Amino acid sequence: MRALRAVDPEEVGGHRLLARLGAGGMGVVYLARSSGGAVVALKVIRAEHAADAQFRARFRREAEIARDLTGPWLVPVTSADAEAEEPWLATSYVPGPSLAEAVRAHGALPERSVRLLGARLASALADVHAAGLVHRDVKPGNVLLALDGPRLIDFGIARSAGPSALTLTDAVVGTPGYLAPEQTRATGDEVGPASDVFGLGCVLAYAASGRRPFGTGELAAVLFRTVHEPPDTAGLPEGLSGIVLGCLAKEPGERPSAADLRETLLPDSDARTDPDTDTGPGPQARDGAWLPPSVVRLVAARSSGALDPPPPEPRRPEPPVPEADGGATPSRRQLLAAGAAGAVALVGGITAYLATRPGDATAGGTGTGAGPRPVLTVGYHADLSGKGKAVGQAQERGIRLAVEAHNSRRKSRFTLALETFDDRGDTERAEETARKVIADPAIRAVIGPTSTAAAHAAGPLYEKARMAMVLVNVPDSDEVSSTRLTNLLVTRASDAALTTAFIDYLTRVREVTRTAVIDDREAGDLGWDWTTTLRELPPSEGTTTVHTLPAGDDDVRGAVRQALAARPKPQAVVYSGVSPLRAARCARALAQEGFTGARVSFQPVMTPAFLKEAGGAAEGWWFSAPYVDPRADDSRIAAFRKAHRARFKAEPGRWAAEAYDAVGLLARGLGAVDDLTDISRAPVTRQILAARHDGLAKTLRYVPGTTHSLGHTGTQFLYRVRDGTYEYLGPHEQVDDDT
Repeated sequence: MRALRAVDPEEVGGHRLLARLGAGGMGVVYLARSSGGAVVALKVIRAEHAADAQFRARFRREAEIARDLTGPWLVPVTSADAEAEEPWLATSYVPGPSLAEAVRAHGALPERSVRLLGARLASALADVHAAGLVHRDVKPGNVLLALDGPRLIDFGIARSAGPSALTLTDAVVGTPGYLAPEQTRATGDEVGPASDVFGLGCVLAYAASGRRPFGTGELAAVLFRTVHEPPDTAGLPEGLSGIVLGCLAKEPGERPSAADLRETLLPDSDARTDPDTDTGPGPQARDGAWLPPSVVRLVAARSSGALDPPPPEPRRPEPPVPEADGGATPSRRQLLAAGAAGAVALVGGITAYLATRPGDATAGGTGTGAGPRPVLTVGYHADLSGKGKAVGQAQERGIRLAVEAHNSRRKSRFTLALETFDDRGDTERAEETARKVIADPAIRAVIGPTSTAAAHAAGPLYEKARMAMVLVNVPDSDEVSSTRLTNLLVTRASDAALTTAFIDYLTRVREVTRTAVIDDREAGDLGWDWTTTLRELPPSEGTTTVHTLPAGDDDVRGAVRQALAARPKPQAVVYSGVSPLRAARCARALAQEGFTGARVSFQPVMTPAFLKEAGGAAEGWWFSAPYVDPRADDSRIAAFRKAHRARFKAEPGRWAAEAYDAVGLLARGLGAVDDLTDISRAPVTRQILAARHDGLAKTLRYVPGTTHSLGHTGTQFLYRVRDGTYEYLGPHEQVDDDT
């Protein structure tokens, strides 16, 4: 349980929010109190997911079904609103730890506790299956331990059994290590109640031994063991070993039903004291006697925490966010400036453009023009001389242009100054560089670092100093996560989200209903994310087949032939990987097989090496990327390119326009502060979160009530290979033909 953040709402759907219980890719879960005084767990879905009509329809349906699930070991839904801008769902609050937390803290449970746990969870699953649902993510983290028995939670990825069910947007369905073999295959029709029983078998093995039956480690290895190798049942009590093995049968038809498993697990002594296992826990469970004392104490601690939640972060009145200017106004582009207090006028380009604009409202407010303007300094932390210097230097130039443009405006409320810091691409030096930035009291926020490793190393230091850290080219990943760093502001779409552009393109433009995915396992978790999303959310609500290319295996043509042999024949082939060379082999193999349908892949492949190795077979391939082409034929980008050439005698590099926009976002946030002469670092992140900046490359705004989630609209771009080069087509939402 964590304190509410200043950016969290105070109330949702008549519920007063008390604390944060957790956050993830789909939304934030709060501890809340209803208007009637009941304490609930309230989950608010991120707005970008809610914008998807399929997701909203599915959320509405599952919320309605969940209201009717009343089994004693399920957490009842108390209220929900599927029509809200950010849909939400409230359930009764269970003040207990998850099974995963309990085992990590106190080790495996005794056999009798595991039997009672399994019987109760089997009863819950029997209720779920009777309602026509499949949970699909039965794991220790979704099992809460209460004094009167366990509770099965989180039906956020549950779906009705059968092939016509709606699927979840932007989610990996299931957790490796607890997935049934059929859940790892592309044929979703196999996934049914027996898949949940397999997951429950994994949960029982973990509860009784403290170990996962298919081990840990690399994702692909865990899945391989799940499908092809027997489970590791070492450490299981003799009385449970056979039951668990029955649940973990490879074939769904060989597993017991949830109802049968409940009867098998319940000991005779408990059967006598608890003859109706569907209606109550029995006298031996109501006081927590079913749990070991150490876990009972953990439950008690959680219960007391709900009575005394941590105080929220202090709030301060937010000034109104300025309205966006109409058209391509200067306030959409002017931001961070280089140099000291004096503004360096940019000759030609943007300065000339600004002089022709009506009005002169600055980002974040209107200045009076009287008296000296306060100077606000921004730091730039980057690799400027190491292996990543091309990106670092390109961003620096974009930042300097934005600073100069901001400072050239006569009525700006403040002058921007820029201080640059070079970590040379070295992780240890990144920490040293961060300390230098933090040590300068004049620096209010930092742009960068420019590599994932450096951001991982420096992020906690900037967090501790309460300094806003704006990442331009580094995605929000597991290594640099906004759920851990409250100061993190990412201004690009994540790599994992790049499937959105293609699902939209293949659905809206190409009307593809049959998609084949070449799943290159050398791509690791990222490739798995892409593959899973395409499988669970197929274009045009059609079908997706997955064809694995094992890591280290160069038989790309074999995987391609397998994909093209699928029936019905695919209309599109997606290379789900990050290797330009293996993607090039895939392109050549498709050309040799005469495939002329849509061929698509992702930004990591989009390199000169792909064009060189694929040759003519690269022609017509499509790619999604999180950045614009600085050479794009767009009036705003063209003005930026002209100013860049005038200032630096060179064309802008990749990420230069996005860095320019990052300055604009910072200026919007800084300009929202009432007293610019007395601004500290702490409020800057909050002000930026409330700001909106219509930039050169994209509109930057963060979804309210989320963990710093950037709005998805206009943040993913499509490219196509034409005449041996990557042709920029624009934001995927604006691509409306296939010419």
